[in-house]
Amino acid sequence: MTINKERIQAIINKHKGQRRNLIAILLDIQNECNYLPPASLTQVASALDMPLFEVVSVATFYRTFSLTPRGKHIALVCMGTACHVRGGLKVLEEFERKLEVKAGGTTPDNRFTLETVACLGCCAIGPVVQIDRDYHGHTTGTKVPMILKKYRKPAGAGKKPHKLKHARSAVS
Repeated sequence: MTINKERIQAIINKHKGQRRNLIAILLDIQNECNYLPPASLTQVASALDMPLFEVVSVATFYRTFSLTPRGKHIALVCMGTACHVRGGLKVLEEFERKLEVKAGGTTPDNRFTLETVACLGCCAIGPVVQIDRDYHGHTTGTKVPMILKKYRKPAGAGKKPHKLKHARSAVS
């Protein structure tokens, strides 16, 4: 999905067209498109009177930004030591099988992007999977289909997954 030049300009204007707001501008564009379309980077650079390479440097430095289309849901499988020794690799393999995409890829329907992370900071409840802002602790390969089912439902159907405020809340 791309957004038109007027919408990009509205985002730039919302942030007063100031260079110091570059990250906030890029975040807003990404929130609308699930990635940063090349034309948007060019427009932002021009509007902020910055060289394009500086805008691209920021967009490629932070992991939160993507220059390629991403899925509606971002699934992060923790590969940290605690999660790995408790079966994180098997969990990842099951996600790859069920989504029919390798880690780092996006499903053809653009519903899911599957990624791995070094640590989600939830070691006590590992293996952990984060989908969007929801954490799923003590994940096993057999739990993967049920986890994915929650995100395949049409909008508004069923209950939302429980959100953990912090890893400690799961063990307190």
